[in-house]
Amino acid sequence: MKKTITVTIALCLLTLIGVMAGCVGPASSGGKLSIITTIFPEYDWVNQILGDKADQAEVTMLLDNGVDLHSYKPTVDDIIKISSCDMFIYVGGESDEWVEDVLKEGRNNGKVIINLLEVLGGDAKEEEVKEGMQEEGHEHDGDHEEEKEYDEHVWLSLRNTAKFCRYIAEKLGEIDPDNKDVYEANANTYIDKLNVLDIQYTEAVEGGKTKTLLFGDRFPFRYLADDYGLNYYAAFSGCSAESEASFNTIMFLANKVDELGLKAVLHIESADGKIAKTIKNATKTKDQSILTLDSMQSMTAADIMKGRSYLSVMEQNLEVLKEAMK
Repeated sequence: MKKTITVTIALCLLTLIGVMAGCVGPASSGGKLSIITTIFPEYDWVNQILGDKADQAEVTMLLDNGVDLHSYKPTVDDIIKISSCDMFIYVGGESDEWVEDVLKEGRNNGKVIINLLEVLGGDAKEEEVKEGMQEEGHEHDGDHEEEKEYDEHVWLSLRNTAKFCRYIAEKLGEIDPDNKDVYEANANTYIDKLNVLDIQYTEAVEGGKTKTLLFGDRFPFRYLADDYGLNYYAAFSGCSAESEASFNTIMFLANKVDELGLKAVLHIESADGKIAKTIKNATKTKDQSILTLDSMQSMTAADIMKGRSYLSVMEQNLEVLKEAMK
């Protein structure tokens, strides 16, 4: 559902104060590049590509207080920043429908807008409901065909990320041609690191005893699972807002743990692990590990200050996967 009220109020305020009239990006006036990103992975990629040119740019992450993509509501200040920036990067899925209204009102003709799902093109995956997964109730207008809903968690694939970084570097070079070669070189160096980690994931999966993950939680790792040929079961889909699992869902997943001899039940970083523990307690052996895989949907400005990065989280996730696949 669109955040219609928030966006409408903000756009009215913007019209009244005239902040968008005749906007010219900072880069064109000799100032710092202004780059707005919605989520942490985009923010980190941009900074990696800027490298030692980071002092020539102001990079902002809108979701910096632990609110995840699915429940974010833009503030007036956020919309003002987007309207006057040089580059705006967002995911582009259902949770970002508010962006359409903001961009329609923009006056900055030089702004570069990057929609990650559009960059993926035909490689974007539709949301998937697996066997045993608790479906959310959706209301649809009977007069309209149901629209496709794409899995938004595109950043959880190292291979997608390599594609995004190459594209971001190219677009940065277009708005700042003096540093085009620097951005391209930095992107290539970063992509080399992504490729090394990609190989490590491939080798870990090939060496794992099981190729199935089981989540007592949402499952935002579809892109990662498909990259390495992993199967999965989960209580809810990646974009689900559900937080309580039914008895049937719990028993289906517990029986799968028993049937497949799985040694771990997983959940994502923002969950308390209660459903995972309930599944474990419903199995025959009740001796599985409860593990956390980080989807980077709850990253905060404080986490960034502590030095967390996209690569460090994906490296940590690899160690968790190795444990889960024993």
